[in-house]
Amino acid sequence: MTSQAKDTPAVRGDLFDPACPTRRLLDRIGTKWTSMAVKVLAQAAPGEVRFAELLRRMPGVSQKMLSATLRSLVRDGLAERRVEPSVPPAVHYRLTPLGLSLDTVLAAVRDWAEEHMAEVDRANALYGRPER
Repeated sequence: MTSQAKDTPAVRGDLFDPACPTRRLLDRIGTKWTSMAVKVLAQAAPGEVRFAELLRRMPGVSQKMLSATLRSLVRDGLAERRVEPSVPPAVHYRLTPLGLSLDTVLAAVRDWAEEHMAEVDRANALYGRPER
């Protein structure tokens, strides 16, 4: 971070402004893969998790999707990536303090979803078409 960025006051986004980058950020952090990756990394905090371990602990995610998810987390300053110069290279990830703060919020959303999934399923059945 540059000194100029540190000295610049934070500008709060406006979700209802079509040009606001808040919308793009919500698109990135609102995915199931982001939520799962953040949870696995938060459980290891302050330690690291290797890419292969993340892949094992996130059933259903492809290598390509996991790579894209982790790249996004690193780009947004939510995670850090460390590569060991070995053959093959061992790649490790950990959450930054910003990423750990996101886990608190996502944990509440995950808990809500797990607690209310049966109600949502019933509503979908009454509506006539399940949401998949």
